[in-house]
Amino acid sequence: MPANIVVPEVGESIVDARIAKWLRKEGERVSAGDPLVELETDKIDLEVGAPAAGVLSRIDRKDGEDVKVGEVLGVIDEAAQGSAAAAPPAAAPAEPAASAEAKTTAKSRATPAAKKAAEQNDVDISRVQGTGDAGRVMRRDVERAAESSSAPAAAPKPAEARPALPEPARTRPAPPVPERPVTAAERTEDRVRMSKRRATIAKRLVEAQSTAAMLTTFNEVDMAAVMALRERHKQSFKDRHGVGLGIASFFVKAAIGALRAFPRLNAEVQGDEMVLKHYFDIGVAVGAAEGLVVPVIRNADRLGFAEIEKQIRDFATRAADGTLSLADLKGGTFTITNGGVFGSLLSTPILNPPQVGILGLHKIQDRPVAVNGQVQLRPMMYMALTYDHRIVDGAEAVRFLVKIKELVEDPGALLLE
Repeated sequence: MPANIVVPEVGESIVDARIAKWLRKEGERVSAGDPLVELETDKIDLEVGAPAAGVLSRIDRKDGEDVKVGEVLGVIDEAAQGSAAAAPPAAAPAEPAASAEAKTTAKSRATPAAKKAAEQNDVDISRVQGTGDAGRVMRRDVERAAESSSAPAAAPKPAEARPALPEPARTRPAPPVPERPVTAAERTEDRVRMSKRRATIAKRLVEAQSTAAMLTTFNEVDMAAVMALRERHKQSFKDRHGVGLGIASFFVKAAIGALRAFPRLNAEVQGDEMVLKHYFDIGVAVGAAEGLVVPVIRNADRLGFAEIEKQIRDFATRAADGTLSLADLKGGTFTITNGGVFGSLLSTPILNPPQVGILGLHKIQDRPVAVNGQVQLRPMMYMALTYDHRIVDGAEAVRFLVKIKELVEDPGALLLE
């Protein structure tokens, strides 16, 4: 009896995907649940398993094709008799069946990011010890294995001393050889198809610019008080909570205080209505190999500094490993992005629709500023707030950013908020 392999429903906001790679070939026997094909979506990558045991009798959609949720990718014939996975070439030593099965198992329990890293670093993923859930191989595991295999060998023994040779007679240096002109054949280009996530990011950024009335206002914040507080408490904080005290949690807390004071920044536009939200799900932009992702800290107003820092650290780790789930990325009422970690001094962030506000943080830099009538060097940061002018007035946006400045420059006020 045939069983269809279909694109699963991943979430209400995901309606299509791209076939990244088939893991099995037509005619191979598979067991129920065996990974068959990797799919890319605009938010997460996932593997589709065999719906039943049998033979992969037909592959309908090839690598690189775009597919919709519910479409048939191939067929499993439960009654057919097929072959096992392809054996190695005859010229190579025969590999024990147990070893081959181990390699297949290791590959299936690795994340897509780990597999890609293994290919790039020429690492046998079956030999990598996984540190993820249930022993799953993560990208960091592959990178650690690659570093170990590339450790420098022992230095060779010094050569025996030889009698010095007479210094050759000095000659005039040869005249410089004119540089050979670059030929047209050497001016090469690569044409690389965008990943599903990158293509969706590009599409949504253009949509954001064409649908929202975006405007950006700027301010600067003196980080001296926050940095001094962190210095005083960083060790005790880490000892108590097991995580470092970064600056992100201060800005999450400050943003919540400002959103309470100016609720139209915590809203969205639906037709001719404003949907004002009385909960605070703060998105934190995180860089990943396939593009920027924005996992969301749910009910951030109910969390302490340590809980916020732990969630941000966890998001960054799982973004690098490619293990963020759709639930991590769904929703959000306001976003914070920090270009300062890459050295950005000033930028204008783009809205993350349907949100109407995004706060951009930047590099902390010592600058001369006037303090009580005297010029002092202070650790300053430029902040940028991009907002949707359809429902947020300019004066409201400026006051919102001033509120964040006031809270960050007086961290004790965050406790009162």
